[in-house]
Amino acid sequence: MTTMTTTQTLAPTTGTWVLDPSHTRLGFSAKHAMITTVRGQFEQLEGSLSLDGNHPQNSTATMRAEAASVTTGNSDRGNHLRSPDFLDVENHPDLTFTSTGVRYEGGSDFVMTGDLTIKGESRPVELSVELEGVSQDPFGNERIGFSGSTVISRKDFGLTWNVALEAGGVLVSDKVKISLDVSAIKQN
Repeated sequence: MTTMTTTQTLAPTTGTWVLDPSHTRLGFSAKHAMITTVRGQFEQLEGSLSLDGNHPQNSTATMRAEAASVTTGNSDRGNHLRSPDFLDVENHPDLTFTSTGVRYEGGSDFVMTGDLTIKGESRPVELSVELEGVSQDPFGNERIGFSGSTVISRKDFGLTWNVALEAGGVLVSDKVKISLDVSAIKQN
């Protein structure tokens, strides 16, 4: 694996890349009952990257996740997340992200801005992104890897369901951490 560290060595990232859903994870975490963290992910997703290693600011990315594919390891919680209380998957089948800008921060670090749409509400977000590297897999595919994260307010996206706790606070935190681990394959 080759790790990129300067704009000169970013040239190998140039090209069109398609996400490999079997090696890509779109996850999230939120506090439950104010004391523990619950994690989940979306199992069905797709996306692409158009990267310009010489001019990273010209790079773009898109991602789409099927809302119904949300899982947290608990079927009752998953069903509740798919309901109108949260994602309302019947009326809003997809969550999407479309980049609007990229800023190179040096080394392998970037900030990607874009529009995140959840439950029909679009809001601008900023993702901290790290290029993990470029490598050839055993099957001859050229791969690129990124990790990224951001924090959103779920209320900004119309996800307002909650229950007040007797001792104070609420059942589900407003703050949701989103994390990405992306593997994409270069297209010829």
